[in-house]
Amino acid sequence: MASSRTTPSGTTSCRTGAPGTDGRAAAGTGWYAVARSSEVGTTPRQVGAGGQPYVVLRTRPGAEVTALSARCPHRLVPLTTATVVDGRVRCAYHGWEFNAEGRCVEIPSLGPVGTPPPRADLSAPWAVEERDGWVWLAPDPTPVPRPPRTNGTTPSPEPVPDLPPPDGPVLDNLHPALEHAWHPVAPAAGLRAGGYLQTRLLGRTWTVHRRADGALDADPPAWGVVEHLGLVWIAPAEPRAELLAVPETADPLAASGWLAPVRSAASAGALADAFLDVSRRPPGRPAPEPAVPEVTHDPDGFSGVQEEPLRARRVTSVHRAPFQLLRREQDLPTGAVTTVVRLLQPEDADSTRVHTCVLVRQAGGAVSPDTLAAALASAAAELEEDLALLARWGSTGLPLLPRDELHLRADRLGVALRRTLADFAADCAAADQAEALQGRATA
Repeated sequence: MASSRTTPSGTTSCRTGAPGTDGRAAAGTGWYAVARSSEVGTTPRQVGAGGQPYVVLRTRPGAEVTALSARCPHRLVPLTTATVVDGRVRCAYHGWEFNAEGRCVEIPSLGPVGTPPPRADLSAPWAVEERDGWVWLAPDPTPVPRPPRTNGTTPSPEPVPDLPPPDGPVLDNLHPALEHAWHPVAPAAGLRAGGYLQTRLLGRTWTVHRRADGALDADPPAWGVVEHLGLVWIAPAEPRAELLAVPETADPLAASGWLAPVRSAASAGALADAFLDVSRRPPGRPAPEPAVPEVTHDPDGFSGVQEEPLRARRVTSVHRAPFQLLRREQDLPTGAVTTVVRLLQPEDADSTRVHTCVLVRQAGGAVSPDTLAAALASAAAELEEDLALLARWGSTGLPLLPRDELHLRADRLGVALRRTLADFAADCAAADQAEALQGRATA
């Protein structure tokens, strides 16, 4: 017997219809076999129907199959990384929860009285049906009452399509604008006079030499090679933003330490966004305190200040284009300050090297080794969490068009990052165009 349901848009869709047994919709039916019923449980499974990606799952063991759009609208995270909790689909990134109809029913960063916006809802195919041990989807309205009988044959689901890219521009690790930036490439302490090191940056191998007089140069030639914050930096072309200033490095009472550099297959833009995120809900932890950073823009980036009364702390974030980031956490009762500096090196399209420095200052005097070790361990755990999440996500770039994602008030730092990088990319493109025109005029 046909059944129906109400979609997130408020319309009623009849859960009936019928496709062919070769994975393609039979003529006039509009139905697609996507998975065996036994293969669909409470872990979201990505499938394809009519070239469109969906996830199918059961919100409780033995429940009817639900089919929903394959990505969370907030940060386009694939819902194959989601979990089912109390009959809801919970996104792994920020803890957004959706019911079986795709309606967003909870956003932790909005607090207990916040109301999810309409764009937060997931879309769904027109109909879902189980028949003859298979799950069938009808992406669009179809007059056929039910999927066809298999009659002893085995349907062949179509290949699972890739998730479509965002409509607007994306900043990936090989974006041309990144030529016009300072990038960290290696710890300076390991490069002695007369020595050299090799490193990857923007899809190329660079050799950095330290001459006998201590000066640095690079092969292939770069616009500049400098030491800063204990690292060697390369600017392939004239940079459009300054190096990040970290005042704590000149404070004699501050203790500092570096984490070992690590690599991620995620893009530098996605790693920067994760570091700036103030609304993430890690699995098994309570929802974060609702907070909205106050953001101030400047020509090279931005800064944001967030007051957290429940934790009695103030958090200041600083960004310099493209991938220089700092977060300063001040404990208001004691005056202790912990600063984490994350500097990202876009090596290749699928490789980013992460350099992390931690600085600690105690209001009462010198910082103990145990206090610094605890701060380093905390920064390492946070980085490991970011890397693990992004490894499951597979992000290859940062969308720069605001409409491609759904942004909330708590996302101000992420919006500022996208705005800054979009402006940075546009400025670099304009500079390159002007240089090309001048070159043609003088040729």
